[in-house]
Amino acid sequence: MTRVSKIELEFHPLKDERWDAFVKLFGKSGACGGCWCMWWRQTAKEYEASKGEKNRGKMKKLIGSGEIPGLLAYHDGEPVGWCAVAPRADYPRLSRSRILKPVDDKPVWSIVCLFVARSYRNMGVSSALIGAAVDFVRGRGGRTVEAYPVEPKKDRMPDVFAFHGLAVSFSRAGFNEVARRSETRPVMRYEIEI
Repeated sequence: MTRVSKIELEFHPLKDERWDAFVKLFGKSGACGGCWCMWWRQTAKEYEASKGEKNRGKMKKLIGSGEIPGLLAYHDGEPVGWCAVAPRADYPRLSRSRILKPVDDKPVWSIVCLFVARSYRNMGVSSALIGAAVDFVRGRGGRTVEAYPVEPKKDRMPDVFAFHGLAVSFSRAGFNEVARRSETRPVMRYEIEI
């Protein structure tokens, strides 16, 4: 997998010892509106009731259980990016989505969120994180990585709405569209060769 970035990056799975870096990257607002990357792991009602500190606590508990919910990207020792990647079953909201429901019965790992520190955007961090996520899945024995990016109708969209990643970034990383149930939301996959 080719990783293109304008800066040198390191990637590390989010474990207990990296919690402080995750908190630093996500900041006071938990990346976006108190999400703490719990959006896809909860029902809409659970999520609304947990925004902010409760979601932060849920993510901390998840990591404390030994689960690895994603990867952090570092530049010069500082956390600059995040990619949520896990087996699709870890994200129950996907199955309830009309446009993101399963394509088939194939076991897949899902990339559901990319977050990059404001001062590091447009430097290839997201693309590099996508490549690192594929490598992570390969290392865990996964064979298919699925993503649910946005394909905006206009050239530019507000960053807050691009947390799923952009389709063009996934295409450049070797992902192929396998379904489209919405004009702007393709389902894309990367097949890992053994």
